[in-house]
Amino acid sequence: MDKLIITGGARLDGEIRISGAKNAALPILAATLLADGPVTVGNLPHLHDITTMIELFGRMGIEPVIDEKLAVEIDPRTIKTLVAPYELVKTMRASILVLGPMVARFGEAEVALPGGCAIGSRPVDLHIRGLEAMGAKIEVEGGYIKAKAPEGGLRGAHFFFDTVSVTGTENIMMAAALAKGRSVLQNAAREPEVVDLANFINAMGGNVQGAGTDTIVIDGVERLGSANYRVMPDRIETGTYLVAAAVTGGRVKVKDTDPTILEAVLEKLKEAGADINTGDDWIELDMHGKRPKAVNLRTAPYPAFPTDMQAQFISLNAIAEGTGAVIETIFENRFMHVYEMHRMGAQIQVEGNTAIVTGVKALKGAPVMATDLRASASLVLSALVAEGDTLIDRIYHIDRGYECIEEKLQMLGAKIRRVPG
Repeated sequence: MDKLIITGGARLDGEIRISGAKNAALPILAATLLADGPVTVGNLPHLHDITTMIELFGRMGIEPVIDEKLAVEIDPRTIKTLVAPYELVKTMRASILVLGPMVARFGEAEVALPGGCAIGSRPVDLHIRGLEAMGAKIEVEGGYIKAKAPEGGLRGAHFFFDTVSVTGTENIMMAAALAKGRSVLQNAAREPEVVDLANFINAMGGNVQGAGTDTIVIDGVERLGSANYRVMPDRIETGTYLVAAAVTGGRVKVKDTDPTILEAVLEKLKEAGADINTGDDWIELDMHGKRPKAVNLRTAPYPAFPTDMQAQFISLNAIAEGTGAVIETIFENRFMHVYEMHRMGAQIQVEGNTAIVTGVKALKGAPVMATDLRASASLVLSALVAEGDTLIDRIYHIDRGYECIEEKLQMLGAKIRRVPG
């Protein structure tokens, strides 16, 4: 198992390119199943979950063609089996996203329940209830969701999400794209990745309106055809590298990104004392060598502060001037990184869903362990400003969401290297 060794103390300076967004790429790849001709999706990040989704298509009899720029052409007409097997689904919760498009396009689907997910838990339940509202017959047996469309195909429906669910919104929106009549999704997720998926469906000839608001209206169409589409930039990767510049007192310009989908994060970075300039597709942050000021923040669904940036800002507060409170309202157990940061000398108190962080002048390098994707990013950021060497174990978590993280940080001047476990 690979590890990262980071020698802290380098002030980051330079420019890097931001990768495509994994959380937009996965539903867009799933939506290619709706087409009745070849579809090309570009700007895919080179990440394990993307490879898994492409491998899943291969298992179904579709033969994706990948070009030298990592654009993938998918022709769903060659599909041979409508089963998403457990051994692939268990490694990636997002594989539930093939359920809606398969039932809509082919009339049936068998998708394994995501690993460790009891059916009573609400996220999967929402996907099932949404499809049932459109007339699908669904049984859960042997760890698989088995769905069948009614005679004549899915029908448009009104559906209210009692919990805001990004993947739930995406799955039902994809199914509705080919359903007969109009579907209205209320209390829908508003994330930019949902908007990107809607734009992709429309590029194939669909009719989705209102994405980005909490009410999405989809008029089903007879067929969806070929398209060539480029996935949006990754806003969380963008935010992570901007925080890396902020904690080291440095200057970083991130290119091929979109400042308009990161406003809550940019506001907090300005509050921390960063100088920020933006263009159409770039953001530059400069700390002019200063130490950041502590900020208070509260996570909430988009357009508020994203839960996926919470851990990175705990790292910022850990070396900032003053004390900041970070309130996590989306996920429980999302402070796992705090206990590893204590090993580096961070002063953080966790009380329920709030972390009170008192900044210290310097963290100390230590052996630490990544526990999940964003928590591991916070350990990398902490290591960049720690005195001495930090060894980060179990970095496969990082590789799930960050393309070439050590190469990009090296380009900015960080002392970081990957070593085999």
